[in-house]
Amino acid sequence: MAKDMKLAFLLDFYSGLLTEKQESVLDCYYNQDLSLAEIAEEMGISRQGVMAFLKQGEKHLRSFEEKLGLAEKFSEISEGLHEMRIEAETLKETDKRDKFIDLIDKISAVI
Repeated sequence: MAKDMKLAFLLDFYSGLLTEKQESVLDCYYNQDLSLAEIAEEMGISRQGVMAFLKQGEKHLRSFEEKLGLAEKFSEISEGLHEMRIEAETLKETDKRDKFIDLIDKISAVI
């Protein structure tokens, strides 16, 4: 089973909205990189039980992101701030204040 690392990112945002078992299983799988068998042994449940919690938790994470969009918005803001940092470094080296001000306006509208 290939891991979708976007789900690890979503887990950072929405873990508190999952049940305790779902959160624990997803944390073990995505953040601690444990196998399904290792998680089953640690939690005292079957491998199939781990798989059920994992699938259910992943479904909820996708649903939360679809409805709330927090991870996507965070990514957009982070990207904008990164662009601003690059432009700020350029501004230090040249006299492009007008371009920088336009960029700040554009990014601040997104934020």
